[in-house]
Amino acid sequence: MKIKIQREELVEYDVASLKGSTLLEVLNFIKTKVDPTLTYSSGCRSSVCGSCAMRVNEKEVLACTYKVQEGDVIEPLKNVPVIRDLVVNMDKALEFNVKSKAWINKSEITPDVPQEAEKLNEIQSDCILCGSCYSACPVYAVNPEFKGPFSLTRVYKYVSDVRDADAKEKIDTIQNTGIWDCTLCNECTMVCPQDISSKADIEKLRMKSTQYGYMDPNFGNFGGGLSF
Repeated sequence: MKIKIQREELVEYDVASLKGSTLLEVLNFIKTKVDPTLTYSSGCRSSVCGSCAMRVNEKEVLACTYKVQEGDVIEPLKNVPVIRDLVVNMDKALEFNVKSKAWINKSEITPDVPQEAEKLNEIQSDCILCGSCYSACPVYAVNPEFKGPFSLTRVYKYVSDVRDADAKEKIDTIQNTGIWDCTLCNECTMVCPQDISSKADIEKLRMKSTQYGYMDPNFGNFGGGLSF
């Protein structure tokens, strides 16, 4: 069984003895037994930390869960700078959390409503920071200032939290290069290892935005009515 890994160029490795192994096991074998210069990231080995996210055959996966197949082509994530081999720099993507103010601003009086805790648990907050959604996002590919599915999902989490003192502040930050720029293609959801639907969160953020008087700016680009 042979696979190819994108480094400075595509490099082929014979890993016939590791059929049925995870990609992370194969990478560990290559690094320790074949080529110690191979560089990649890993952490928990339990699909919790997200650090081993990469692309296999043009689809985002976690190396610790993906089972290697004959002819697989392994590449680093897209839309982020490559540091070396399969290691990428996520700093800019993570900076969008700051631009989106994706944190909680606690009110002076925290509501004592136990039923809200159960509601919050239903909000998609299980992100493991793998960056797969950024890599798969076609909007981010052409607009590096797009705040992206990861940050927008976090914003939805916090504007839905009754303990947050200023949801409007967050809604204000995501109007430009944010929720209205998303094409709702659902690519982010399909590659998320946690099954988080960023598309659904963005749709809900659009509804919340209308409650604060915002509307899709693209409506103004449509034709000027009927002609008779």
